[in-house]
Amino acid sequence: MEGKLYLCATPIGNLEDITFRVLNTLKEVDLIAAEDTRHSIKLLNHFDIKTPMTSYHEFNKVEKAVYLVKKLKEGINIALITDAGTPGISDPGEELVRQAYEAGIEVTSLPGPAACITALTLSGLPTRRFAFEAFLPADKKEKQRIVSELSQETRTIILYEAPHRLIRTVEELLEVLGDRRATLLRELTKKHETAFLTTLSGILAYYEKEEPRGECVLVIEGKSYEEICEEEKNQWKEVGLLEHMEYYVAQGMDKKEAMKAVAKDLGVSKREIYQRLLEEE
Repeated sequence: MEGKLYLCATPIGNLEDITFRVLNTLKEVDLIAAEDTRHSIKLLNHFDIKTPMTSYHEFNKVEKAVYLVKKLKEGINIALITDAGTPGISDPGEELVRQAYEAGIEVTSLPGPAACITALTLSGLPTRRFAFEAFLPADKKEKQRIVSELSQETRTIILYEAPHRLIRTVEELLEVLGDRRATLLRELTKKHETAFLTTLSGILAYYEKEEPRGECVLVIEGKSYEEICEEEKNQWKEVGLLEHMEYYVAQGMDKKEAMKAVAKDLGVSKREIYQRLLEEE
């Protein structure tokens, strides 16, 4: 019999957020793969869990996953835990899951805390559609590319950030995205949990007198449909009317259809486009 891989969500702060199912699983499996065994031993000791642990982290994720999959093939049941939250979310768990599936190992996920979802529901911003970006890259060019992409994102944006990088990141977001509504959340589920809905400029103003502390989650309003329509309208205003018409005619539209499309782009009536074309001819 092959073993089974259990992805066990652990508390992001408050230890009472762990589920009975996770506790029972951590006690019953043969081995726990933990992101940082020194950190996770506090959790295990608190709940009197004696299961052996082994380290599984970003810097050994590929070769250690090979070892763990071998153990699973031998019939060892393994629980994967991260320092806080759900394994596979902004941590190396996805590599082990991928290798387990490729080896035909059964994998199951035990639901529980995730900082991104906790922050989203607490943010006061739209929750139906969201984009989770986790930590922005350390590489400057890659970071600029992603922030530029986020400037066109219409969904609510969720980012993680360390306190020592928070101000610089918010400055870059403000410069590229504009002054969007945003909620800053820190120390989620802990004693000093804070969450305030403001704007990107409001966050910078707040930290003029305060030093950022604790791991932070930024939830930022997506770009509105009205903003996108206005930008598209301004873009077409820079193109000559005849060139604008030719763009649609080249796509197979007749002149009447093209005039209708141009009028929609510019937010004016088809009659106005017709009159302007007569003037330019």
